This record gives sequence, structure tokens and C-alpha cells, in this order.
Amino acid sequence: MQTVTRLFDFPYYQLDKFPLEKSLVTKYDGKWVATSTKEYIDKANKISRALLRMGVKPNDKIAIISMNNRTEWNIMDIGILQIGAQNVPIYPTISAADYEYVLNHSEAKYCFVSCGEVLEKVLEVTPKLKKLNDVYSFDDLDNCKSWKEVLELGSDDSNQEKVEKLKAEVKPEDLATLIYTSGTTGRPKGVMLSHDNLVSNAIESSKRFPIVDGETKSLSFLPLCHVYERMLIYLYQYRGVTIYYAESLETISENLKETAPHVMTAVPRLLEKVYDKIIAKGTELSGIKKNLFFWAVDIGLQYEPYGKNGWLYEQKLALARKLIFSKWKEGLGGNLRVIASGSAALQPRLARIFNAAEMGVMEGYGLTETSPVVSVNDMRNNGFRIGTVGIPIDRTEVKIADDGEICIKGPQVMMGYYKDPEKTAEVIKDGYFHTGDIGELDADGFLKITDRKKEMFKTSGGKYVAPQLLENRFKQSRFIEQIMVVGEGEKMPAALIQPNFEFLYEWAKRHNITLGENSDIILNDKVISRIQEEVDLANEDFAKWEKVKQFRLTPDTWSIDDGHMTPTMKLRRKIIKEKYKDLYNSIYGY
Repeated sequence: MQTVTRLFDFPYYQLDKFPLEKSLVTKYDGKWVATSTKEYIDKANKISRALLRMGVKPNDKIAIISMNNRTEWNIMDIGILQIGAQNVPIYPTISAADYEYVLNHSEAKYCFVSCGEVLEKVLEVTPKLKKLNDVYSFDDLDNCKSWKEVLELGSDDSNQEKVEKLKAEVKPEDLATLIYTSGTTGRPKGVMLSHDNLVSNAIESSKRFPIVDGETKSLSFLPLCHVYERMLIYLYQYRGVTIYYAESLETISENLKETAPHVMTAVPRLLEKVYDKIIAKGTELSGIKKNLFFWAVDIGLQYEPYGKNGWLYEQKLALARKLIFSKWKEGLGGNLRVIASGSAALQPRLARIFNAAEMGVMEGYGLTETSPVVSVNDMRNNGFRIGTVGIPIDRTEVKIADDGEICIKGPQVMMGYYKDPEKTAEVIKDGYFHTGDIGELDADGFLKITDRKKEMFKTSGGKYVAPQLLENRFKQSRFIEQIMVVGEGEKMPAALIQPNFEFLYEWAKRHNITLGENSDIILNDKVISRIQEEVDLANEDFAKWEKVKQFRLTPDTWSIDDGHMTPTMKLRRKIIKEKYKDLYNSIYGY
């Protein structure tokens, strides 16, 4: 019986227990193309044999940068890991400067890209890359070698014995991957995850997944370079789940209808978009249909699990499900039972409405450094509580420090940050990983996240934003005196800006613009337009998800006396947000 202790054991375990005709399915030129479990393993072995012929040795690093999830990613992953080398997935939309940093810091020997767009960025920095030997592409490109050449090189199986020998030498505690995560300093940190970190997390998390082994379909679209989706992909392989890869974020609703999955992962931002789209359709209705639709929405927003609202509510809910929510389900493929939500805080209203509609959104919590799952809700056995991130998974200890910080001990805690023992020592103390998040455990063991210890935040799309980095860059503008970047749990970063009023008067005079009081200035179209130029310029230095999409100007000067700042001139973020609540609400449409 095949057991799983290392990541490359997962496909072999699947072959042993649930040999699938459709293990990995990707759409090419408008057609879904399935790869069986056996073909997946055969191709991974070809990659292993080829990499050995290309001079790759144990502990060498191979980078994969893909704009979309695809079968090639998994084949490369297993092929790399089998010979004791490490897979370094890189997020495709980071800046070229970050490409350069990650490829050099990891000392990647080869790089596999998905397409021309990624290749351009790699080629831009290639002259500065110290260790990179070559680049290969999954798509057929004129100016890049094809990954098919690597498969061809590995088709001769005369060195398979060497592959088997290296496989046998890989231990569960060995390094499997480096996942680069943005730090507050701006330099990405390489999180070192072992085979056991990810294997243990996939196996323990799978206990919370109410699915039928060998008979379930999933739709995957969250990037595989993120540990969340990657761990789930191993979990799916462990449970014999067919994995369909969505073409892109834009095609999700179409892909849901085509594949009719039973399970998928999501970030809150996607669920917000789905919900907003459904509500928009409801507002287009008229008469009794419209009344019925919003009656059902109102019922859904009151939802509590396990019939806690009483018999009468359950009768109404049953009717709402039959008349309205069943149509929502159909729109998402008809089979969707479980949506694992993570990577950012989920609004309780979304948990209520989706569960009322029998599409079980189960929120969890974790970090890249914890491979990632720490805790997750589960509808079975009273394991679901709205407003919490569930009960910690097995073999995981959660301790709340005196200052409220969540500390984790368990097999999923990372080995450390690559080439950075100092930063590692800052977060791993007394055997516990210190998350930087504030939380509490209730009497039944459910974990609730209440605050961020650090100022860094996540948008509802699950992307980290380091506000100080943005603020420091924006303050280089002579038009901007103070700025506070906001967007925790929201769909996008935005900013509250205190203009440099003195400079604005001077600028206005030069341009023959008449300015009145501060309260008039902040509404002046020419001023707003000019500051927009400054915002656009500063935004160029940041990745897509970090860019400030909207801003509002404040009429008064931020000061220590008025409580905007501490005596050491640090922003009092909560106070500023509260003072300008109306401006904040106008940004996000509350």
C-alpha cells in the first residue's frame, strides 16, 4: 500500500487508490484536455530524467512562473521534487525587479514560464541573473525553448533507476519548496516549506472536507504559486478528486457551468463579486418576482446553522431555497457543495447567504508560514460557527499570547525564511510561530481573528499590502503632506490624503487658479485631477494589487494635538479611519 510522506507520493497514492482517467483537466484552444493519473506520473518521470540530463542536482532550485493554473504546473512540480530539487513558484504579476530578486536569491537554475507575457519580464532581467541557465515555455513561442523539448529529452528511460534512487533519498523533513511572500520591508521573504509541512497539512485538512473520494470534481483558479491553492491540489490528489483548471478569473462563471464542480476554493473578493452580480440581477426584476427575490435574500442574511433560528424560519428557508436559491446554485454549475474560503477575512453576511443557498462556504485561517491551514470550519459535527475561522485542525496547537497574538505549534510550521535566520528567529520563538494576528479562542475551541498586530493588511482578494511602503513613496510628492493607505478586507487599496495646503496655494497661484478655504480645496476638480497624477505616478512602483485605486482628501491638517498622530509622528490608524468614516465609506460604497 502506497503511503504519503513526501509531496511526490500523492500521485502514486492516487494511482494506487483512485486511478483516474481525468486527474488533471486543462482547456487548450477551447477544448478540455484530460490527463490520467498514470499519464501524469509518466510525464513527471520524463521531467525528472530530463532534469538530471540537464545537470540538475538535489537541492537545486527550479522556478515556475505561470499566468494561469494548468496541468504542466503539476507535472513539473512532481518531476522537480522527485529528484530532491526544489520548486520555486513565483507570482506572475510582481514587478520585474522582484523577478530579479527572487530568481537571484533562490539561485534558480532553470525557469519555466507559461507564456510570452511572463517571458518578457524574465528576459528583461536575464542579464542580471547569476545562476539561471535557461528558460522554457509551456506555450509555443518563437523566442523561447518549449517545455516539450524537456519532455522529449526525458523520453529515454535509461536513467530511471537514478530517479528512483534519488526519490528514495528524499526525507519528509527535507526542503520541498520556497514560497516568496512580501514583507513589510518590501523585499520578498522565501518561506521554506518541507515535504512534511505540506503533506501533513493536506492530510489533516482533508478531514474537514465532506467529499466522496474518487467521485468528486473541483474547479481550481486561485494561483498555484500561492500555498493555499497548492496545498488543496495535493489534498485533491489524496482524495481522488478530478481537478479542472479554470481558464482565468474572467471565465469562472462559464467554467463553472461547463464543469459543474462539487468543490472549489475562493477568496472573499470572489464571493463578493458573485453576490454583487446576483443582487444586480435581482434589482432588474419587477413586481412579485422582485419582491420574492429580496424576501429570499432577507431570509438568507438571517441564516444560522443547525436550525438555530427555529422551526418557522426553517420553513421559510426551505421555500426560499426551492424558489430562489436553487437558481443561484444552477448558475454556479448546480453541484457546488463546498467552497473553502481563505486568504482574507470573510464578511459574515456572505457566510450566511451562501450557506442558506446550500453552497457551503467554510472559512479557514492560515499563513504561508503554516503551509497554510491552521483552522477551518466544517459543517459536520457542529464544527461550523459564523464569524470564526473554525477549530484548529488535528496536530495543531493554537496558543493566545498575553498580548492576544495567535501563536502556532504543529507539523505545518515552516522550516524558516531562506537565508534569513534573523527574521526566522523573530517569528519562531519557544517552539511557536508568532503570526502577527490578534485573536481569541472561545469555550468550544473556535478561533476568531480580531485584529492585526502588524500594520500590514490583506485585501478581500487575499493579497498582502504593506501600507507604510506605499505611504513613504506617496509622500515623495510635494502635493501630499500625509497619507494613510486603507483597504483591510476590502476589494482594493485606497487612501485618505491630507494635501500639502501651503504648496497647493503656491501651485494654484502659478496656474491662475483661485482657491478658497481648505474645505473648498479638497472638492476642487483641478486639485483632485492634479493629485490623481501624483497617485498614478507613485502607483507605477507597485504591483497591480498594491496600487491605490481611489483616494479622498481631508480638509484639516493632521496633527498630534488633534489625535491623528502619536508624539513620535506615527499615524494613529484607527483614529484617522474613525474621524474620516464618511470619506472611507464613500470610497467603498457603504
